[in-house]
Amino acid sequence: MPKQYWLMKSEPYVYSIDDLEKYGSTCWEGVRNYSARNHMRDMGAGDEVLYCHSHAKPPAVVGLARVCKEVYPDHYAFDQKSKYFDAKSDSDNPRWWMVDVEFVAKFDELVGLPELKADPALAQMELIRYGRLSVQAVTKRECAHVKKMAGYK
Repeated sequence: MPKQYWLMKSEPYVYSIDDLEKYGSTCWEGVRNYSARNHMRDMGAGDEVLYCHSHAKPPAVVGLARVCKEVYPDHYAFDQKSKYFDAKSDSDNPRWWMVDVEFVAKFDELVGLPELKADPALAQMELIRYGRLSVQAVTKRECAHVKKMAGYK
């Protein structure tokens, strides 16, 4: 399967790019939106991920990650003590899924949402058109353009 490109958002106070760098990798649990879940089901190991801090001032793409483990059931959906518990989710027929991502790089230059929105080359990017989704598809061209904006080589 050809390499794909994604953007994943996390609030910096929940799990920042610094946390990902410190721990090396993490599971991307707690996604409870069907479109975002479906994107994760399409991910493959080695896919590139633009790491975005949402609810920051300004929201910004702050680094690069990579999918290191393909989709598997989000076990937090079955844990009644978890904030991600879903009583309608069944371990025999999971409703929610997750992937693991690993740290690749922290950008020297953050690429803020205002800069992304102002760039005509990114006008069709999902982040610009449907900003709220936490896991989004990105084209190879869009990913390369954002990395260039960040000064990433």
